[in-house]
Amino acid sequence: MKHILLKKGFGIFNRSLKVRFRGIRKYNGNASQILNQCVNNCWNGNYFQASAGHFSCFYIRDFGISLQALLNLGYRDKVVRTLGFALDTYSKNNKVTTTIYNGYVLDFPSYTPESLAYLMHSIRLADAKELILKYKFFLEKEIRRAFFKSFDADTGLVKKNTYFSSMKDNALRSSSAYNNSMIAMLSKDIDYFKLYNPFKGYDFKKIIKDKFWTGNYFLDDLSGLDYVSGDANVFPYWTGLFDSKKMIKLSLDAIQAEELDKPFPLKYTKEKVGACLFLESILVPNYEGNTIWTNLGQCFIDVVKKIDKEKSEEYIGQYIKNVERHGNYLEVFNPDGTPYRALFYYSDVAMLWSANLLDSIKN
Repeated sequence: MKHILLKKGFGIFNRSLKVRFRGIRKYNGNASQILNQCVNNCWNGNYFQASAGHFSCFYIRDFGISLQALLNLGYRDKVVRTLGFALDTYSKNNKVTTTIYNGYVLDFPSYTPESLAYLMHSIRLADAKELILKYKFFLEKEIRRAFFKSFDADTGLVKKNTYFSSMKDNALRSSSAYNNSMIAMLSKDIDYFKLYNPFKGYDFKKIIKDKFWTGNYFLDDLSGLDYVSGDANVFPYWTGLFDSKKMIKLSLDAIQAEELDKPFPLKYTKEKVGACLFLESILVPNYEGNTIWTNLGQCFIDVVKKIDKEKSEEYIGQYIKNVERHGNYLEVFNPDGTPYRALFYYSDVAMLWSANLLDSIKN
């Protein structure tokens, strides 16, 4: 498996060198035309890749975040084909992972229950019940694995002091609000499909509110640190676990007070905070610090739409200008709004989650 990661890492580094000399690829047209090309170029004939750039592989998180928009845009057949590809590959390798690369399944950087959560939720949104019937035994095995590997049955929370990948992959968080929200979403979707559910009986809404809600925003994790985190105040709402407009407004106020939405959404935190994986912190410093992530930004805009249509339109307008400025849809930006770059890395392009912005423009 190490040789796979080394090969992928070299490819990312090689692309970063080319971009420095040639610049990023620029698509012609207005924002809608550029985004349409980005989405179509993520389809490789078998499945939707995470990007048409260096992440030319399958990431279940990226796919799951983009799925509703892809359905809205008329890509259901390709969505179902992607799910079929993923389930066939996962089942043959006997596990659900974050990534499928050249037929290999791997967790990057490590196992996370969100992978199964996104997979199950994607099947539900796509109304692909035939896949549940075909892979029922395998999925129930993976449900058990998620329960025993990541869940503390005594607390009803993701295990503390154990590293699991998450939206913020490189961060060493302790039972993050994000992954707890994913577990809650997973449990709900398991019940929807009437599969065996070891999470049944836990009141996730109450448990998460009791442990994470400060009265004004959700804590990032259970490390004891108190700061406003972007993903912690997006995904409890994005997953549908919480729908209180009052709570959404308070989280939005906290995000705006920290200027996590400046110059456009959304930063993980105002300043770099907490510990990160050592190698990543050396090779890609601040990659997931106070940088601006467009996948997180798109999910944030979806939440803002629930309470403030005018503000969400303002954010969408900022994204449209960004897309037309760069002629592409970029992965990550520095805190000042310039494309992220490091010695061994340059922001990826033509991300699959550009579908979310395209959907927002068309609808």
